[in-house]
Amino acid sequence: MDGNKIAYVSVDDYISNYPPAVQQILQTLRKEIQASAPDAKEKISYQMPTFDLQGSLVHFAAYKHHIGFYPGADGIAAFQAELSGYKGAKGSVQFPIDKPLPYGLIAKIVKYRAARNLERAEAKRSGNKKS
Repeated sequence: MDGNKIAYVSVDDYISNYPPAVQQILQTLRKEIQASAPDAKEKISYQMPTFDLQGSLVHFAAYKHHIGFYPGADGIAAFQAELSGYKGAKGSVQFPIDKPLPYGLIAKIVKYRAARNLERAEAKRSGNKKS
């Protein structure tokens, strides 16, 4: 998403716009997320691949020098020690594109976020039933 204004219609469409080496990284990341949260649904949100499971789960995007991974502030905070070697912000982390992505760590973050989303959804359902 380096300044272009392409309106992506699907995750496949997004991935297809990158060079083959980057496509391979994105496809592997996508498969890791799918395996870690098999009930999550894919969509494009904020013009990047997004997984939704009872609300936004994670987003990812390719840039010139890194892959951006966006598990939200709680996903970053819960794995702060493991993510300390990477550049990031409150709700995001940047994985250098020229180094292997930490797929095991990404899987743990996705599973954590999925559990949190399902807990929140259940609490909301339970709370609404009491009303």
